[in-house]
Amino acid sequence: MAISTRSRSISGHIGNALKRDPNADLTELRRELAASRIQDHIEQVLATAPPLTPAQVDRLTVILRGGA
Repeated sequence: MAISTRSRSISGHIGNALKRDPNADLTELRRELAASRIQDHIEQVLATAPPLTPAQVDRLTVILRGGA
């Protein structure tokens, strides 16, 4: 899977923050990195997949919003 420039940048920010303060609260940066990596994967899969139906989009939206 290709890693986007955005994900690499966030990862670099995390590394730099840890160098400055190993005990820093990086929760928000880690959350942003996770979202960016998920977005990278979704974009990669959608680039090669046929268009999704509205029902499929709805089902995936439920998952992203924390449903089962």
